[in-house]
Amino acid sequence: MKHSRFSEEQIIGILKENESGVSWRDLSRKHGVTEQTLYRWKSQFGGLDVNEARRLRHLEDENRKLKQLLAEAMLDIKILKDVNAKNW
Repeated sequence: MKHSRFSEEQIIGILKENESGVSWRDLSRKHGVTEQTLYRWKSQFGGLDVNEARRLRHLEDENRKLKQLLAEAMLDIKILKDVNAKNW
């Protein structure tokens, strides 16, 4: 996954600028991103504080690692079942 050049703190700061009255178009020009990116950030980080955003990122990373471990375990089980099913 491509990493953003903006941190969660910067994204939340940009979104707070919009809440203070700056238009999306002005924000997109000022920070060099598209309006679509700003809307995506709003849907992802809207209403979050910096600490909540960090916790969300940490939980998403942990969830990704757990899913990977589960997939590897299921693959190992399938391989063992296939080996056990063969007639030696």
